[in-house]
Amino acid sequence: MSRLVLVLGDQLSPDIAALKAADKTRDVVVMAEVADEAGYVPHHPKKIALILSAMRKFATELREDGWDVRYTQLDDTGNSGSITGELLRRAEETGAKRVLATEPGEWRLIAALNDAPLPVKQLADDRFIASHKDFEDWAEGRKSLRMEFFYREMRRRTGLLMDGDKPEGGAWNYDAENRKPAPDAVDFGGPMQFTPDETVEEVLELVEARFGGNFGDLRPFHFATDRGQARRALAHFIKGALPKFGDYQDAMMNGERFLYHAVISPYLNIGLLDPLEICKAAEAAYRAGDAPLNAVEGFIRQIIGWREFVRGVYFLEGPDYPRQNKLRQQRKLPAMYWGGETRMNCMAKAIEQTREDAYAHHIQRLMVTGNFALLSGVNPAEVHKWYLAVYVDAFEWVEAPNTVGMSQFADGGLFASKPYVSSGAYINRMSDYCKTCAYKVGTKLGEGACPFNLLYWHFLDRQRDRLGGNPRMGNMYRTWGRMDGDKRERIVAEAEQLLDALSKGAVV
Repeated sequence: MSRLVLVLGDQLSPDIAALKAADKTRDVVVMAEVADEAGYVPHHPKKIALILSAMRKFATELREDGWDVRYTQLDDTGNSGSITGELLRRAEETGAKRVLATEPGEWRLIAALNDAPLPVKQLADDRFIASHKDFEDWAEGRKSLRMEFFYREMRRRTGLLMDGDKPEGGAWNYDAENRKPAPDAVDFGGPMQFTPDETVEEVLELVEARFGGNFGDLRPFHFATDRGQARRALAHFIKGALPKFGDYQDAMMNGERFLYHAVISPYLNIGLLDPLEICKAAEAAYRAGDAPLNAVEGFIRQIIGWREFVRGVYFLEGPDYPRQNKLRQQRKLPAMYWGGETRMNCMAKAIEQTREDAYAHHIQRLMVTGNFALLSGVNPAEVHKWYLAVYVDAFEWVEAPNTVGMSQFADGGLFASKPYVSSGAYINRMSDYCKTCAYKVGTKLGEGACPFNLLYWHFLDRQRDRLGGNPRMGNMYRTWGRMDGDKRERIVAEAEQLLDALSKGAVV
């Protein structure tokens, strides 16, 4: 008897576990565009368009390979609106009694499949280097989880950038070389862009009609939507940007949204690219003398280090992890995050490109939008939902740990040793944003004071009971303690006025 083989929108790989375990001669592939997945958060229209376009092309690829694919489009008559509903509908249609699935990347969907009205066998997603058990074994007995040590295990396991049993070049990590401020100019034209074909254009029209009110610009749309295009985008990055990626990966510029970043994470996260395929291409550039070690190591660390690590944390900590709030922050997300006006140039630039491109690089997310939310006392659940909604590469397994754990320190330090907070000085050092801002980054108090400066000290003051004993924050608290008492009172008062204005919807 035939089985149903479920393929989700972020599982667009021909060697996904469920397809490998299935029988092409008798099993039926089920793919479905459903309202539940398109609407559980208000996804950026570009994100919806990328996934639906790539799904439709992948379904065609499977059919050409001989699979019987039952595909439901979002506007099909009879669409049940949910993954489990579509499985039940196809089971009735085919007579199938069982389902093969590759484990989803969100607890929400795992639970839905567990509760489905017919048996679903969920197979491990072996596109990742570390299995759940691998990570659990590594994490066992550790009071805190640090990516650097896990990353070394991944290097040893994969053999990437290894010289025998030693790291290439004698060091595991070249991050100290990868913190250069914004350059005078960027000699890379940005990620490869693709003109929408007939399939993509049909999806764009659907998304325009159904999700035109969501935050984010749908057009122009230039993402790769199949594996061939994604590989071309990877090759374009390796040749044109990887050599300088390391030096400027943390930099931010007014007129350069991408600098030397790859912008291939969306393709990796939906299955159009394989992590080892990417890393081996970068390593080959190093071995050929086409890219320096600091750039290649930093790039590979993002994939087999951070990406694998945050997935491990997500599944280790369980379904409640995204709701952590150890700092007990409760403020609402300011309107500027959804396109409201702001006088802060760094925030305006990061949110503008988020709206237009569904993309911002990791420092813009961590040290601009994330930093401001943390300093402002925003409830991390709201920050989590925003990041999950607005970024084209955001899926909960990767987004939640990066947001809840690293950006908002809401897990109390499970894998970040201290909160990633800074005053305006860091943003000024790593960008040219402050030069054209309405606020003065060098002004600490009074008229024109940078909000990051005021909120930084206010955050430390109000979180002293929870963070005062953190050894990595000792210098910060000692500096705060040495300030004149009247100055401290004035900083707190002005910061509270700023927070009150934010709460009332004033433009800050």
